[in-house]
Amino acid sequence: MQSFVVSFHQEDNVDSMQIQKLNEEDYNKATEGGTRHLFELDTNIGFFVFFDAEDVDGTVSHLVLQYEEENEDPTACYSFAMKDFYEFMALYLNDLEFNEETNEEEEEYGPIHHLAHLLYHIVEEGQSLDA
Repeated sequence: MQSFVVSFHQEDNVDSMQIQKLNEEDYNKATEGGTRHLFELDTNIGFFVFFDAEDVDGTVSHLVLQYEEENEDPTACYSFAMKDFYEFMALYLNDLEFNEETNEEEEEYGPIHHLAHLLYHIVEEGQSLDA
């Protein structure tokens, strides 16, 4: 497991995040006790699956798997602090409400676009690390 810090643009209105990039062994340990799928997001930089997991000791992790193109295996797995993961969930849920209110064919920059933008920064920063 390797840690890295992502600092976002000031206009992103998000504090910097310390993130862990898990290798396959770390992932297997973190998910031994089970997982709970929360939501998915398909973007131009990949397909992301958000979920939480427990290890055998009951320690909860907040994880995101990234898939690229048609690969069946994930290209990366990131672990987040609960407060940062909550930020992602809030953006996702706010987008559901945002879409109900706008109800337009032409998409405005909304919460889901902001979430995809944050993921872009995370992926860019994490690419230099070997999992």
